[in-house]
Amino acid sequence: MTTTPRDLDRLAQSVKRHRMEQHPSRDAAAEAAGITRNTWKRVEEGQEVRESTYAKIDKALGWAIGSCISIAEGGNPILATTGGGAAPASTQAPAAAMTEEEARRAVFEAARAKMPSSTPIGALDAFGDELVEILRKAGVVRDGD
Repeated sequence: MTTTPRDLDRLAQSVKRHRMEQHPSRDAAAEAAGITRNTWKRVEEGQEVRESTYAKIDKALGWAIGSCISIAEGGNPILATTGGGAAPASTQAPAAAMTEEEARRAVFEAARAKMPSSTPIGALDAFGDELVEILRKAGVVRDGD
């Protein structure tokens, strides 16, 4: 799997814009994410943080896990929904905002952040396959370019 370079400035701008829409302050956003104000500030300044921190920011902004990574790699955030589906966070973005590779990468990033290291790779592959298929049917994932 090739690694796409991350545009942390692009991520910083998106996180700050969405934080300002949803939280009265950086402190409130950091508290909602369960991280320190300084860590949130690092993200908004385009500095690298741990993968698990991105997942916490995703959650605090109402995004699906993996959205911060997707943004940093040129994609769009996906809104987390309570109905089990996902919707594009921006009405200007196409419905199928992620490629299959981006979705699989998001699965592994989320798994690393939330699952014990003893989770077998085969189980993650099977989970990833099922999730990508669900997202494809929902119109969130498009075939790779």
